[in-house]
Amino acid sequence: MNDSDPSVRGPGATIGAEAADRLRAIAAAHPRPLLFATVSGAHLYGFASPDSDYDLRGVHLLPAEEVVGLEHGPETIERSSLEGGLDLDLVTHDAAKFFRLLLKNNGYVLEQLLSPLVVLSSPPHEELVAIAPACITRHHAHHYQGFAARQWTLFDKQRPRRVKPLLYTYRVLLTGIHLMRTGRIEANLVRLAAEAKLGWIDDLVARKVAGREKETLPDDDIAFHIAEVGRLTAALDRAAAESRLPESPTAGPALHALLVRLRLGDRVGS
Repeated sequence: MNDSDPSVRGPGATIGAEAADRLRAIAAAHPRPLLFATVSGAHLYGFASPDSDYDLRGVHLLPAEEVVGLEHGPETIERSSLEGGLDLDLVTHDAAKFFRLLLKNNGYVLEQLLSPLVVLSSPPHEELVAIAPACITRHHAHHYQGFAARQWTLFDKQRPRRVKPLLYTYRVLLTGIHLMRTGRIEANLVRLAAEAKLGWIDDLVARKVAGREKETLPDDDIAFHIAEVGRLTAALDRAAAESRLPESPTAGPALHALLVRLRLGDRVGS
């Protein structure tokens, strides 16, 4: 990060200087040493509302004595609270759990690792980013197919229907299609919509960004979105079937070696 710019910036997304400073302070005060902390959720996806919370995600490292002994430290640390004026949702996993998730076609943790909205980094974080492409397989499509189906169900069962789960539905479908075709993660919906030439998504994003988390959608628009979600779901299925991504991840040995080094005393941030 550029020391002259205290904000946190990524392609198509920015977190202001004041919020960035507070997030860095929260990460620095974490009870376990962190390999990294990044921002996920609506701020990463490019459609944060004024009242959106900050999804801070990361990886912490348990000391060896809390892994090999009878008393184990927390694999996951999470809290939701109002801290320093920020509505915060914080989740971090111990390195071993996070590495296992990376090897299980989990697009969510892959997006956290590769988020351009970096609050805290370290040399092990840089190693993980370099290893990440070897975690990607064609079966990541299952993650995005399932995520999209859940968000669409949430969207369709509420009355009036809300814009937020509809945007999440489009975001994960387009991220999955992009990943299957290119082997690269792109989580920002504005950039994905521009790539896919879906200009009408910009109108949805503008309504969410200018409004509130519970912004709703008129019933007259539903038929259009049913058709579009069906079309993009089929496109993701085709992209997965045609993808040249490998069947299995190859990052296991590199992740194992990194974890052993960290457990045996490589300092985070050294």
